[in-house]
Amino acid sequence: MKAFKIHPNIEEAETLPSAFYRSQEVFDALTEKVFAKTWQFIGDETRVSVEGKLYPFNFLEYGLEEPMLLANDGKQINCLSNVCTHRGNILCHDPSKAKNILCGYHGRRFDLAGNFKHMPQFKQAKGFPRAEDHLHQFPLKHFGPWLFTSLEDSMDFQAVIDAMDSKVGFMPLNEFKLDESHSKDYLVNAHWTLYCDNYLEGFHIPFVHDSLNQVLDYGKYETVIYPELNLQVGHSSGGEHVFDLPKDHEDYGQQISAYYFWIFPNMMFNFYPWGCSINIVKPISLNRTKVSFLSYVYDESKLDTGAGAALDKVEREDEFVVEGVFKGMKSRVYHTGRYSPEMEKGVHHFHSLLADYLSR
Repeated sequence: MKAFKIHPNIEEAETLPSAFYRSQEVFDALTEKVFAKTWQFIGDETRVSVEGKLYPFNFLEYGLEEPMLLANDGKQINCLSNVCTHRGNILCHDPSKAKNILCGYHGRRFDLAGNFKHMPQFKQAKGFPRAEDHLHQFPLKHFGPWLFTSLEDSMDFQAVIDAMDSKVGFMPLNEFKLDESHSKDYLVNAHWTLYCDNYLEGFHIPFVHDSLNQVLDYGKYETVIYPELNLQVGHSSGGEHVFDLPKDHEDYGQQISAYYFWIFPNMMFNFYPWGCSINIVKPISLNRTKVSFLSYVYDESKLDTGAGAALDKVEREDEFVVEGVFKGMKSRVYHTGRYSPEMEKGVHHFHSLLADYLSR
């Protein structure tokens, strides 16, 4: 596969070429070199809120599909392999409550921390059990009520959490509750990275989102870059529907309507005075993407106000332009573009990370 290079100086850099978005080889490489090396959102603690709760899920829906299992052993929540270490059977198919994890194929038993406990008809097996007979434990991180895991602990996810906490840690995050009536899945007919490209810049807001543009001060829109995270700050145009920032907050005195966090490669955490809208971008195929919107609310009185209002309308507007860009990537005369040094810092950052991970 041809290597991709993004100039580190945004004032000289060109965007990823159109061939990047058309290539099945690149799409497959992103799965193995990006998603297999980074972290994913796996829900909130209510899934395994009490001792004995088990919650099976797959890491990266439609992609890697690694079978995993959340288990509450009474001391902590563990993220375990959901594959029996005997013959590879899936251990848990549905959320349940149990004292042990029992394989329904040959009766192998594990405790809720993933430790091997018992196996029928294995008394004559020599050198048994081995370390490999315990369930593999995946790294697990908490931020507020939310849980994250990865296949390997190579990306510094604690740095991501710390950066987010410095901005929104003053909010009562553990009081945020999932509001299913304001949560929804969308299907977008485009490459998943184009959806992220669009999210990562406020450049398009005056041209695409008329209602959002009325409540945000476009002139003050800013992007802050971290190693594998970036933040877009939406300032209020009229000083209404803003965060009540504590006096010791680094942004105290500013009229901020929204903190938009993007976590590499595909997670968005959008904080508003009413709570948080989480957007998870899930690659289905080269030209098909699922975006899951999850609304976590703590102040219902502020819902549908300010920058956090009419999110469905904003999403539909984004879908239209993203699908248009994907069609344009098939052009024989368009190959690459240039970045706006002022407004597309987030896109440049994203493209740089993609090129870097693909080269490893």
